[in-house]
Formats: sequence, structure tokens, C-alpha cells
Amino acid sequence: DVGTPVALVTGGGTGIGAATTRRLAADGWRVAITGRRTGPIDAVAREVDGLAIRADQSLAEDCERAVAATLEAHGRLDALVANAGVETMGAFDEVDHDDWVNVMRVNVDGVLLSARAAAPALRATGGSIVVVSSVAGLTSGAHYAAYVTSKTAVLGLVRSMAVDLGADGVRVNAICPGWVATEMSDREVEDLAAALDTSIDDARHRLVEHLPLTRMGEPSEIAAAIAFLAGRDASFVTGTTLVADGGGGAVDVGTLAFKDLPK
Repeated sequence: DVGTPVALVTGGGTGIGAATTRRLAADGWRVAITGRRTGPIDAVAREVDGLAIRADQSLAEDCERAVAATLEAHGRLDALVANAGVETMGAFDEVDHDDWVNVMRVNVDGVLLSARAAAPALRATGGSIVVVSSVAGLTSGAHYAAYVTSKTAVLGLVRSMAVDLGADGVRVNAICPGWVATEMSDREVEDLAAALDTSIDDARHRLVEHLPLTRMGEPSEIAAAIAFLAGRDASFVTGTTLVADGGGGAVDVGTLAFKDLPK
């Protein structure tokens, strides 16, 4: 079917989700977005002439309602971008268990429930699912047990869904962003600056100084990668993970001590 493609973006009101909504709309998609706060999703929806749906990705009934509203408005669904997520800090033996459960509920159950709700409509169009994971799904930082576990789990879920949906012509892929300049990362930079009693600029420099590109990514850069995975240009790409981390995964951390030695 060659009609105008339609995407549903969870967590589409801020950060990577909002940037993805704007990119898909610019590429000619109709876009519906969900979020738990009406203000941000309403603002982005007005900007792109999209559909805002207040919904919690971790609730099956909300996921089903979001898909139904998208189909009612546009008659089809070609891509699900499962972007909504939360994080909490704490090592494995100190993270509050209620916080642990909430991170798993939103970051893992939420992807599963969104995909289940969207699958029938995606089968009808031969559509795609893009799951926003993180480099935390591939590596780990200190005191990050719940988030790391959740983002690792969804990579397994992506592979499983790709296998299960492949015969129906539905592709499923993940993207693993590194440091990206979003509201969430801004809060982390501020926390680091306060903990080190240093400036915001110095804290941000400390976070990216060992990346080959020596900077944070922009949400629009991640959105461009998501748009590729969601669209027909990636028609033979499924079950894979695209890493967009400024080259961090290429760095051998054991050699950083030699970085500033004379050449």
C-alpha cells in the first residue's frame, strides 16, 4: 500500500521523541504521539499538525487506546517508535525496589505492551517498530543497575520480536543513543556539576572528552537514524541495533591513560 505513512511515537513530547516526531513529519509522515503530560505532547502535535494522545506506555489499555485513536484518525499504522522511558540511580544492592519495578514496568513492559497493541495494524501495512534503547544496554556505568538492566532487556525483546514478526513483513530494530542533549541529560549534567562543585560547561566536558567526536549528540541526529530504521530505506534491516554514541563504543578505555602522552 502506497498511502501516506503513519507513525505512533511514544514519549513524543520532549527530547528524542519530540525530535523524531518533527523529523517524521518533515519527511511526509502523519504522526500521533503519546505522553503522560498533556502540555508537551499538545505543543509538539500542534507544531506538526499531529495527533496528541495522553497515554502511559506501561498500561496495556492506554497502549491499545493510542493505537485505536491513531487508526481512527488516519486509517493505518506504518511505524511504532517506542521511545518513552524513565531512569533511576542506584547500584544493584542499594536501588529502591519500588524504583526498580517502575523502571522495568515503563522501559520493558511498556515496549512489550506498545508492540502488542500495534502489531495487528503493522502486519496490515508491513510496517516497522523502532525501540529506543541506550548504550546502557551494551555497557554499564556505576550506580545504574535498574536502567542498565531495562535497556539490555529490550535489546533481547527486539531480537525476539524481529524473529516472530519477520514472516509478516514487520521489521523491528533498536537504536542505542549515547549522550544526547535532552532535558534528561541536562539534569544529569547539573547533578554532576553540583557533586563536583564545578561549572555546567566543565561537567559537560568531562562527560564527552573521551568520545571521538568530543560532544553530545543532538536529538535531531538520533531522530534521523530512527527515521531511517522506520522507513522503507531500511527494508532489509531487522533485528539489529544501531549505535549512535559519538564513537564511544570504539574507545578502548584501558588505553585512555596514554591519550595525552607526547606523540
